[in-house]
Amino acid sequence: MRTFESLNSREILALAISLEEEDARIYRNFADALQPTHPKRASDYGKLGKEESGHRRHLLELYQTLFGVTNIPSIHRRDIRGFISRNPIWLIHPFNAETAAREAETIEAETKRFYELAARNSNDTAVQQLLEDLAEAERSHENSIKQLRQAEERGTNRTRLFMLQVVQPGLVGLMDGSVSTLAPVFAAALATRRSWETFLVGLAASVGAGISMGFAEALSDDGSLTGRGRPWTRGSVCGLMTILGGIGHTLPYLVIREITIATSIAISVVVVELFTIAWVRHRYMAIPWTSALFQVVAGGLLVFFAGMLIGNA
Repeated sequence: MRTFESLNSREILALAISLEEEDARIYRNFADALQPTHPKRASDYGKLGKEESGHRRHLLELYQTLFGVTNIPSIHRRDIRGFISRNPIWLIHPFNAETAAREAETIEAETKRFYELAARNSNDTAVQQLLEDLAEAERSHENSIKQLRQAEERGTNRTRLFMLQVVQPGLVGLMDGSVSTLAPVFAAALATRRSWETFLVGLAASVGAGISMGFAEALSDDGSLTGRGRPWTRGSVCGLMTILGGIGHTLPYLVIREITIATSIAISVVVVELFTIAWVRHRYMAIPWTSALFQVVAGGLLVFFAGMLIGNA
């Protein structure tokens, strides 16, 4: 492995050509990877890749002018001590817009420092001028990348706030409403064998749980330190979702007088509710699908069987 100080002008230009070629390829890979989910970001990286290819052409022209040959020494980033080794995109996991911005910012900072150092060490005026121009271009790229990264961080913060202020309290309410009301609803259905009375029990349990959960969420945290937003907004979301979770499997008893049919439909609604809760936990909380499904279904089954046992007592 060589040190940068040991390179001559020809080798420095060869290394610069290699750097621009590699950076252009990295940005094209970023653009391809982000196109399905972040087309605007993909376009930005595609433009950066084209600019790096343009830098490579300028360096090639200067190299041929100075040395009159097209046989360029094969010198790469990995051959010089002090450069950061870069993993190919398929080894970067997880790869997303934020990861791309972080990687790109490092690339631009490193390449800018290389051009600044190379320009100071060059004795050729033409080479020095081109390297200084490229350093300035990389400095501009670095600022653009910082803006992209800040935009991604703002997007991440918005997602985090949405999670804290809406998804989490709503999910807590939906889980509580769906699960906690199973026992009283099915116990009432088995004990009374009457749809109207079962509906009243389910309605009372849902509304009571909604009010209780809403106040509990609102009073648990004023949001001043955690950034979870207005307490009464969170409480309202939690309370309404609690009522919704309980009322879903209660409504069949309002519209269907035959207790057996109503109970069969209510059980089907419960299955849909539990799968919905598992999906929300998987989608927004990054919990593996099998774990989310097992946890929610296991809890629901325990409460369901508790209601069955009490109703048959």
